[in-house]
Amino acid sequence: MFLNTIAPALGATKDAKRVGRGIGSGTGKTCGRGHKGQKARSGGFHKRGFEGGQMPLQRRLPKVGFSSRVGSKSTEVRLDVLASLAVDVIDLFALRALGIISGNIQKVKVINSGELTKAISIKGLSVTAGAKSTIESAGGKIEE
Repeated sequence: MFLNTIAPALGATKDAKRVGRGIGSGTGKTCGRGHKGQKARSGGFHKRGFEGGQMPLQRRLPKVGFSSRVGSKSTEVRLDVLASLAVDVIDLFALRALGIISGNIQKVKVINSGELTKAISIKGLSVTAGAKSTIESAGGKIEE
């Protein structure tokens, strides 16, 4: 095989449309551009989404969604993660020191996920109802 012998498969390419070549070609005179108007002119161009001065669709439709500023400062911690910690009292500073949460987190909520086998003491963190019952049944306590 040589580069000069490579050719596209039959029917894979189409010949260019020859416009302005007489009435019999079907694209003579106006060359398929119609009569007058911006798109019929040489250099007739408009930006994508332009609707001739009418308010464009992307500006008529409402914007969707938002990014919560509170969400970037709060997070959730699972019970099984807390069970694996070797700390007596679990609070915001202890979680930061152990690298479980980042420095910009200000609120932490403990969620009931995983198993809790040992008694843990939680101080200053919010706790879901399910996590609260699991902690108390394991002999732990919650200080708020």
